[in-house]
Amino acid sequence: MNRDEDISGLQRVILNERSRLLRFLAARGMSDDAEDALHDLWQRVATAPSQPIADPLSYLFRAAENLVRDRRRSTVSRDRRHQDWHETLPGEEQPTGERGLIARERLREVQSTLAGLGPRVELVFRKCRLDGLGQAAIARELGVSLSSVEKDLQKAYRALGQLRAKFDAE
Repeated sequence: MNRDEDISGLQRVILNERSRLLRFLAARGMSDDAEDALHDLWQRVATAPSQPIADPLSYLFRAAENLVRDRRRSTVSRDRRHQDWHETLPGEEQPTGERGLIARERLREVQSTLAGLGPRVELVFRKCRLDGLGQAAIARELGVSLSSVEKDLQKAYRALGQLRAKFDAE
């Protein structure tokens, strides 16, 4: 099967208008995450039901605008939850006794699991999840493709998901 047969008409428009869509996303405050947002747009289009669209480019710009709005709402909601959580805590209490030991042991297991996946996978995961860098920025910094960064993150998520299942079973 030809690769061109695997993509929809909207995905072809994304490929053809990639630079315009990236500028559009960057102009709406997503300069560092524009590549990630464009990838999300690609995924949304790939999973959307196929139906005729009169003006595909306008449709994609509207979808990109909605994506930006969704991301902003998600960020605001996450920040609000984070703030609310910290306001409900009585203070900076450290876990004591058994809970502290279990937490330190689990942290060591997480660190060991990430280290076992290889230095690049661990670095990509840390830069994305702990430092908050976008996938495109990580790819540029490491000199690898965006696809490589995505695969490294998937590998880390899969391993940590298995570790979490183990923790939940304990």
